[in-house]
Parts: sequence; structure tokens; C-alpha cells
Amino acid sequence: MGEFLLYIGIILISTWAVWKGGSLLEESSEKLSDFYRLPPLIQGTIITAVGSSFPELAATILSTLLHGKFDLGVSAIVGSAIFNILVIPGISAVLVKRMPADLSLIYKDTQYYIISVFILFISFALAYIYYPIVVTPNNMEGTMTRWIAIIPIAFYGLYLFIQGMETRDYRRDHGKRAVLGVDKKSVNIRKDWIKLIISLVLIVASVEGLVSGAIFLGEFFNTPDFIWGITIVAGATSIPDAVVSVKIARKFKGSISLGNVIGSNIFDLLVAVPVGVLIAGSAVVNFTVAAPLMLFLGIITIIMFIFLRTNLALVKWEGIVLLIIYVLFVVWMIFETLGITSIVIK
Repeated sequence: MGEFLLYIGIILISTWAVWKGGSLLEESSEKLSDFYRLPPLIQGTIITAVGSSFPELAATILSTLLHGKFDLGVSAIVGSAIFNILVIPGISAVLVKRMPADLSLIYKDTQYYIISVFILFISFALAYIYYPIVVTPNNMEGTMTRWIAIIPIAFYGLYLFIQGMETRDYRRDHGKRAVLGVDKKSVNIRKDWIKLIISLVLIVASVEGLVSGAIFLGEFFNTPDFIWGITIVAGATSIPDAVVSVKIARKFKGSISLGNVIGSNIFDLLVAVPVGVLIAGSAVVNFTVAAPLMLFLGIITIIMFIFLRTNLALVKWEGIVLLIIYVLFVVWMIFETLGITSIVIK
């Protein structure tokens, strides 16, 4: 019992540390983006999104390298993506009542995110098809190799190329002010870079605490690690995304807030998952677990797209629907753990 309380304490302290690191990250990345005069949508979908997604990247790398549990890292990322697309926009829409979204976000970023979900799903399928390990109706596993991991990363490179073109067009359309940026004399750029580095170090240390806690809880309750990864680790590592997006939404910058969520998920799926494979050389993927979760992620992403396109905004009642869906998802995971359902756990 004493060890159980110890790990609960580690999880709570690590969650606080992730929040603190995320706050520092949000502050420094916003100032750096302003300093280098990046377009608002680029700031949301790349700079802030990648920074706030650093906990998920750390979760994959640490769980794979230190603990040899790639599935835990993947579940944390998929769970974080589900949390990001349901809870963060849901809370933001409830708070501000209406989050406007421009057409560029809807038709470019949101649709590219839908593609990202299926690109990762196809990568998992290739691992099972070409490098099968266990082939039974209840347990289908395959090895994800480096060449398969390169596929989603290549698609992220394409996404960066598209965003680079957006930055070029933005600066051309807005003239010299967009190129020159803010007054450099009024900004301590070195201090902001130091803050950024400190926040990343703090996040890495706290994520290791979360991963260790999830592994312990899995062993203590005799349940699969991925259950704790997709709930506890995913929720805790999504705190920086939540802090950033909700703050931006309350400033009535709906497109930037939604852009941060979508950009974070694109980075998580196309970079954070395959990076763990590139570092480790290969990793085992349980396709039986991955398939229903990726399908669920794809469905809720399409729901989000429909909501945004209908009113060119996310309104309060739609935010409530997203929050209800997440509650149902958590209930589903509890049922899987208790053996009431067996869609994921066979």
C-alpha cells in the first residue's frame, strides 16, 4: 500500500510539473513567435503545437528506450489525441460560447489531420502485414521498422512544406512589417530561449514520472499498460495543450486555439510515434489494440470537421457534445478493464 501511495504521489507531482513546464513553454514560444513575426495560424499549428506536444514525444521515447514498452507510448499519444480533439475544444467552446474557425483551418489543417490519422493507421497495418509476430484472431502483432516509420514522418515533412508556403504568402501579403517582426530591442530573446529549454527539461523529467507510474498501476491492478497510458498519461501530457489552447480561446482567437489542437495532433501522430521507432530501431505494434482506437479517433475527427464546417465555428452545444463523447470514451476504457466489453482487450 505504501508503494501504491508513493506512485500516486509521483503521478500527481509529475502532472503538476507537466503543467508548469507547459506554462513556461506557452509563454516562451508565444514571445519567440512574435519576435520572428510568424503568421497566427502558423504560430498555432506548428510553433505552439510542437512545443505543447513535447510531453507526448517524450512519453514515446522514454517508454520505448527506458522501459521497452512501445505500446504504452503509442497509447499515450492516441489517448492524448482523443483528449485534445474532444476535451480541449469542448471546454474552450463552453467558456467562450463560440470559437470561429477560418476556411484555411477547416479545409487545409483539419483535412490534413484526418489524412494523418489514416496514414498512421496504414503504417500500423503495414507492420502487421509485412512483419507479423503473432497471428491469432485475438492478438495480431507486427514489427514496425524504421522504413515504415519514415512514411508518417515524410507526410509531416509535406505538412511543413505547405505551412512554409503559407508563411511566405503571409509575409508577401502583409509587406515589410511581417518580415521585420517586433522591436528587437524590447525583447530579451536569449531569456526566452533559456525559458524554452528549461521548460523542455522539466517536461521530460515529469513525463518519466508519469510513464513509471502508469507501468506500476498496470502491474498493481494486473491490467494492460496501455489502459493507463491512454487515460492517465494521455490526460496529464495533454495539460500543456489544454493550458495553451484554453488561454488563447479566452482571448477570442478561436482559429489559433483550434490550430494548436490540430497541429499538436498532427505532430503527435506523424512524428512522436515514429520517432520512438527510429531511435529504438523497431517496435512491436499490437494491431488488435490499435485498430479500434484509431477508428474511434478517425470518427471523432470527422465529427469535429462537420461541427466546424457547419457554422464556420465551434459553438457551445457542440462543445458539450464533444465533452460527453469523451466521458463515454473513458467509460468504455473502464468497461474494457473490467472485462464488460472486449473490443480492445481480447
